[in-house]
Amino acid sequence: MLTFFLIGAGLLLLLALIVLSRAVYLIQQAEAVVIERFGKYYMTLRPGLHVIVPFIDIPRTVTWTFVKEGDNRRYYRVHKTLTRLDLRETVYDFPRQNVITKDNVSIEINALLYYQITDPKAAIYEVSNLAEAIEKLTHSTLRNVIGSLDLDETLISRDRVNSKLRMILDEATDKWGVKINRVELQEILPPADIRDAMEKQMRAERERRAVILEAEGAKRSAILRAEGEQESQVLAAQGAAQAQVIQAQAEATARFAIAQAEAQSLEVVKQVLGHEGAVQHLMALQYMKVLPQMTEGHNNKLIVIPYEASAMMGSLATVKELFSAK
Repeated sequence: MLTFFLIGAGLLLLLALIVLSRAVYLIQQAEAVVIERFGKYYMTLRPGLHVIVPFIDIPRTVTWTFVKEGDNRRYYRVHKTLTRLDLRETVYDFPRQNVITKDNVSIEINALLYYQITDPKAAIYEVSNLAEAIEKLTHSTLRNVIGSLDLDETLISRDRVNSKLRMILDEATDKWGVKINRVELQEILPPADIRDAMEKQMRAERERRAVILEAEGAKRSAILRAEGEQESQVLAAQGAAQAQVIQAQAEATARFAIAQAEAQSLEVVKQVLGHEGAVQHLMALQYMKVLPQMTEGHNNKLIVIPYEASAMMGSLATVKELFSAK
């Protein structure tokens, strides 16, 4: 009897634990659980502790297909069965796919998609497989956007392509309760022959820039050399002009000093001989200065002694007496 009682108590305890496990739910932060009652949506459990009616209120379970990258850049599909939906931002790495541009160039593009579930109810009931639906929508949108651009535009307009993809995908997935935050194009690989042509073009462009820079350097060097020579000539001319000015000032100073000395000597002569004697003395000095010039040269010349020569001789004698008296 006791054995049956213990067995019954154990079964009741096990049943209570099962009922409790199905009735009490602890939802972590950034998680959500969709509850159905008799197969119909009933409520969404947000973060916190919740109690539901066991065996009547049942969490909705979904199976989503994700693409994962394996070894050697090989992608394979993974099926995940989810009861708790992750509300954090999720990154989806799509496999590389071929896309044809507007100018009929086949390129390979690898894209990254950052999305976040904002409405768990819509993510479950508005689409059967959210992850696969986002993947297919991204592929088709990427083909449409790249198909409207040339290869050069695609390569240089990544930001514009990313913004356009994000806007289109966000608008399309809004019905599914999903917010597309960012779209990034990881790799854009043109065909091998086009890559070779682009590399040659890049090399030619670099050589052209090098030639231009070299020519500009030579031009700048010639200009600097000419400016240096011009400044050197200007400085030399300024130096010569300053030297002439200084020389002229020196000569003027010397002449002024000589004139002052002669004026002082004439004043002394004037005081001793008087005005007429000073005049005769000055004329005698001028004759003595001019006389050597008159006798220069190899040809025979007629020397004319003016009548004032006697006066000059008298002046010289007077000067001699003057200096003798001193």
